[in-house]
Amino acid sequence: MKITGITTRIVRRSSELWYAPNPIPPGYCPYFDFPLTTIFTDEDIEGYTMDYCPLGQGRASAKAIHDIYYYDLVGKDPLNHEAIWQNFRTKQRHLYNFRETLWGNLDVALWDIKGKVADMPIVTMLGKYRDKVPVYSSCPPQSVSTLEDVAEQVRIKKEKGFKGVKLQLSGGSETDIPKLQKAREIAGPGFPLMLDSSAILSFEDALKIGYELDELKYEWFEEPFPDSDIVQLKKLSQAIRTPVLAAETVGLFELPHYMIDGSIDIIRGDVHHKSGITGVMKALGMCEMMGYEFEIHTAASPLLDIANLHVGCATRLTRFLESHHPMFRFGLKNNPLEIKEDGCQHCPTGPGLGVEIDWDWIDDHTVEIIEGCNY
Repeated sequence: MKITGITTRIVRRSSELWYAPNPIPPGYCPYFDFPLTTIFTDEDIEGYTMDYCPLGQGRASAKAIHDIYYYDLVGKDPLNHEAIWQNFRTKQRHLYNFRETLWGNLDVALWDIKGKVADMPIVTMLGKYRDKVPVYSSCPPQSVSTLEDVAEQVRIKKEKGFKGVKLQLSGGSETDIPKLQKAREIAGPGFPLMLDSSAILSFEDALKIGYELDELKYEWFEEPFPDSDIVQLKKLSQAIRTPVLAAETVGLFELPHYMIDGSIDIIRGDVHHKSGITGVMKALGMCEMMGYEFEIHTAASPLLDIANLHVGCATRLTRFLESHHPMFRFGLKNNPLEIKEDGCQHCPTGPGLGVEIDWDWIDDHTVEIIEGCNY
């Protein structure tokens, strides 16, 4: 089997979906352009993947995939995905202005092909641990602006059957602590709550929030500082009882430093940030050997989150999967990303990614098609 070509569609969704009920802020891109890449083979088996695109980078990353990686794929056997992955890794050395997320996305499509050839879902090839994973729902910042918003969102998420709720708050201790208290009041004792501060806090503010999280018994304190602030992360994790979860934006090959140094308590990652399915399974191996949990982060892109679901069902190290804004769950029939009555996402059982793409919907939202390579 040989790869014969790649094509990428730009699938457009309005940014109004994300910012509603507020208007799109001045200077922000008015749309999300999701790249949907197809890898073709000489046996008429196709592999699919997507990319992340909230800040106008979707079209640029789509062009980069074709300009940088076309000749690393065409003519290769997609079943030899480890060899292709290692070649990507070597090439990354001089791709200073791009991250490994680009080729990690392509790795997902190779696993999709491999599963279709074997007539197995990806989770079976990885080694299935379970059929489903509990899901918590994240509340984007614009949805929890007031105490009343927080109360409403927690009620809604519980009523829908989610197994936990994460608040994305970036206001600092003075405004965020009352919201954290309100969420616990509405959720009741024992219901899993999490906080994501999106890397904006000072150490003093994080410490105040961390002590409050201890009293409120939150599950974790996510990304209080940028992942690069290893010293601050370590100081905080040693000062509070609530586990500090970080390393979402850390590449696979920097990840060991966070574990060896004991900088954080729980590792964050997904198929996008950790170099594809191949890379995230290597990360899980590291975590198991070092005694760390690995919580899977949403990739905010439907096919990547399907890949995350396969990975989540192939490990015991993650307690939850993350469900974010509904605008990221599109273009799939019988969408497995929607939770079932048991509050879980259930892994697809079809070959490869195991999902049926709604091509009519995709066609209606495609604004550009990129084929081949320019050279």
